[in-house]
Amino acid sequence: MRVLVLGGDGYIGWPTAMKLSAAGHEVMAVDNYLRRRLMMEINTPALFDVPNLQERARLWSEKSGKNVSVRIGDLDNWDFISSVFEEFRPDSIIHYAEQPSAPYSMLDRAAARLTLDNNLGATFNVIHAMNEYTPNAHLVKLGTMGEYGTPNIDIEEGWIEIEHKGRKGTFLFPRAAGSFYHTTKVLDTDMLWFYVRVWDLRVTDLMQGPVYGVATEENDNDDALYSFLNYDEVFGTVLNRFMVQAVAGYPLTVYGAGGQTRGYLHLKDALQCVQLAVENPADKGELRVFNQFVETFSVNDLASRVRASGKRLGLDVEIRNLENPRKEMEDHYYNPAHTGLLDLGLKPNILTDDVMDEMMQLTARYKDRIVEEQIFRGVKWKK
Repeated sequence: MRVLVLGGDGYIGWPTAMKLSAAGHEVMAVDNYLRRRLMMEINTPALFDVPNLQERARLWSEKSGKNVSVRIGDLDNWDFISSVFEEFRPDSIIHYAEQPSAPYSMLDRAAARLTLDNNLGATFNVIHAMNEYTPNAHLVKLGTMGEYGTPNIDIEEGWIEIEHKGRKGTFLFPRAAGSFYHTTKVLDTDMLWFYVRVWDLRVTDLMQGPVYGVATEENDNDDALYSFLNYDEVFGTVLNRFMVQAVAGYPLTVYGAGGQTRGYLHLKDALQCVQLAVENPADKGELRVFNQFVETFSVNDLASRVRASGKRLGLDVEIRNLENPRKEMEDHYYNPAHTGLLDLGLKPNILTDDVMDEMMQLTARYKDRIVEEQIFRGVKWKK
């Protein structure tokens, strides 16, 4: 297939481009370097240097013999996105092209406005470009488990059947986003569902949990092909941050009581899930929703696993509970369904002690690059 990866320079975007290229698909990666620009603006560099997208594509071609085409531009610009769709005519579109950080969206009004304009503007243009140039293509959109919040009932896989006053209907599962970033993801889902109903588009919405790790089969310990590993609280996911903190001798920053529970998955599994969605497309006129995670952990669970790994590797890891800067429940019920991707063939990579230790050892190789002042700055949800 011809697969268009939007946000192809990102933490998951670039590994996805390599994964699908290695699988024999014709891949084009598109990005405007928004993540890189925002990282520079708020001084939150990744743990190691990441070549630009064109250089990554060149290195990947040398390593694998496979080509990834690259286009640099803003998807919120209709002239640019329409030219990409008209030229490439994708069979499948993977849409990662959004401001990816909940904490960033809560920094201030300007950051929230950028998140709103970028995320909704890009999704709107993708939908219209599909309808104009590739109406039979399949859109795989990256959503987030954070759309659901933490309801006091089981979280179904996207949809829920409700009986009310003797009548039944099937509805999108209620959303209760925990940040403005997650709110834009809810709005994405609502917009997609509208256009699926009106234009009979085919869409898979992936409700993804937090992802950890950088090693994949495709980068194969080649540092130049690794993705971003952010360790700051703005762009870093929690397990990646904890590993860097442990290596640096910085106390693990557990927010509040640490009972916040979410569904997690290794980067390798995120790639598996996306490939399965691409190669098993939704039907025309269907909004298919998968909850994309492998295991559920509380923040305390993750901190304990990092401390145990540190002990095995000779590190003395301290855990420190901080006043929670976020507005969230710290003790709650959490039981989300996630059978759809398993039914398609997902083979999960479990967070074993060996996997934990390998990730910690990889992180330790870059210990000298850690800047402690960039780890924590106390971004607050409520001013």
